[in-house]
Amino acid sequence: MAFIEKNMRPLAPIVVGGRPYKRYHVDRPERPIEPEVEKAAYEYLPELVPAPADDSPAGWIVLHRGGDTGAYLLVYTWAWDNVVEVRTAAAGQPAVGCPDEDPAHFVPETRRWAGCVWELPALEYERSAWVRHMFVKDSPDLDGYLADTRPEGLVGL
Repeated sequence: MAFIEKNMRPLAPIVVGGRPYKRYHVDRPERPIEPEVEKAAYEYLPELVPAPADDSPAGWIVLHRGGDTGAYLLVYTWAWDNVVEVRTAAAGQPAVGCPDEDPAHFVPETRRWAGCVWELPALEYERSAWVRHMFVKDSPDLDGYLADTRPEGLVGL
């Protein structure tokens, strides 16, 4: 399998289930995420967000458009102040249990996957941002964390 670079770009945070989530989209520069895939993903999003908890103030979302028919939605939520919970959904990829090849038909992904090579750069960045803003300072700075996003650019190699 040949490796293809993809682009990751941050979007403005949104509030889902009572907590703020940063957002990242991953796609190929010449093939951006289609509006209908984005719409379907954000409509499905509340299914993946855990119930609010005092020790779970924020998280981040990755919407990834695969190179074929697949689309993937990953929701990472901080819990216990220092642990990340991940819940995922997929669309358009029968190989992972999707009922069809429609990239706007999201279904829950039951495998315990944390992300692929194009999604994991957000995890790397978010871990460091969490430490920078929530642990290193005298008092946690949630607004600072939410404003600190991975710059847009290629991910992969």
